[in-house]
Amino acid sequence: MLGERRARKPSLLGVCGGLLAAAAVGLSAYAAHAADGPSMQSHLDTAALYAFGHGAVLAVLGPTSLNRFARVALYVLLLGVLLFSGSVAGGALGLWPTRLAPAGGTALMVGWVMLALSALKR
Repeated sequence: MLGERRARKPSLLGVCGGLLAAAAVGLSAYAAHAADGPSMQSHLDTAALYAFGHGAVLAVLGPTSLNRFARVALYVLLLGVLLFSGSVAGGALGLWPTRLAPAGGTALMVGWVMLALSALKR
C-alpha cells in the first residue's frame, strides 16, 4: 500500500563504514593538531586516509544488494582496514607494535581483488 514501507535490515557494513569514516576525520584532526613530530603525523595521516577511503566504500556498497562473493569481499576489506589502520595508528600513538599492519594490507589487497572478481560475475 501507499503508506507502507518495505522493512529493511540495518547494514552492519554500512554502519561500520560510517563509523570508520568518522573516526578517520577525528584521527586526521588529531594528527594535524596534536601529533608529536612529523613521523607520528605521517603515520596517523596514513591510517586516517585508509580508514576514510575504505569506510566510504563500505558505507556506500554495504547497504546495497550485492552477490554473496562481493559481500564477503567487503567484510575482508573491513577486516583489512581495521588491522592496517588500527595497527598503524596504534603504533604511532605508542600503544602497540605494528606487526598486524602487513596482514591488514594483505587483506585489503585480497578484498579489492575479490570485489573486482565479483564484478566479472554480474
